[in-house]
Amino acid sequence: MHPVLLHIGHITFYSFGLMAALSLLVPGFFVIYPLLKRHGVRFADRLVLEVIIAAGVGGFAGARIYYLFQHLSDVRHDVWGSIFTGSGFTWYGGLIGGIVAVAAICLVRRAPLGLMANIVAPSVALGYAIGRVGCQLAGDGDYGKPSGLPWAMGYPHGTVPTPPGVRVHPTPIYEILLMLPIFWVLWRLARKPRPGWYVFGWFLVLSGLERFPIEFLRRNPHWLLGLTQPQWIAMLSVVIGTVMILVTRHREPVPNTGSVKQPSG
Repeated sequence: MHPVLLHIGHITFYSFGLMAALSLLVPGFFVIYPLLKRHGVRFADRLVLEVIIAAGVGGFAGARIYYLFQHLSDVRHDVWGSIFTGSGFTWYGGLIGGIVAVAAICLVRRAPLGLMANIVAPSVALGYAIGRVGCQLAGDGDYGKPSGLPWAMGYPHGTVPTPPGVRVHPTPIYEILLMLPIFWVLWRLARKPRPGWYVFGWFLVLSGLERFPIEFLRRNPHWLLGLTQPQWIAMLSVVIGTVMILVTRHREPVPNTGSVKQPSG
């Protein structure tokens, strides 16, 4: 594992931080920007920067806030101090925060929210896969339960190390291998004119189906009826996504958007 990439003077560069940055920049410039151009969105070069910044700020804030609520009993004696610690983020909180922030940008710029949701869907899947590379390099505790499979591995030098000699399911690698085909499917869907929210509905379905079985291999505690909290959220994601697909599939595709307000500056 390589939690720390390098030191330059007193500055430390962490592998998870690098992958977190790449999970925004790579999908932003290589997925969102080409799709904005393909669908005729004006000022795509300026708009994509605002979307990346909004997704980053909203995503990290949402991930942190969700984590604090999830572990309120542990942080309630020092909530303010816990806000500014460097650990403790959750994927679903980040997704919600990012959606809210990007939606705000769409409202300000008068960009069709349904079209932006379709464009963002494959980029979120790709960003998730890149983020899991960071989890794998950092060994941050997102790995699974002990396993005797040939590809099981230990994380003795991770930020949350495994006990000496213990090998576990490398669940970050599993999720990378599952999410990359999902990204490809969503990208193919998003390239063509679609009804608003249709592709995002497929993202909710496919990402939920990906996460649910992985949770059986991870170390998260049971929350309700023998299932973990992420499993319940994954099932809710599948239900919401299915409804979204059924409701939107016969609608007209989102029209070419020439009415996007020019970004300031």
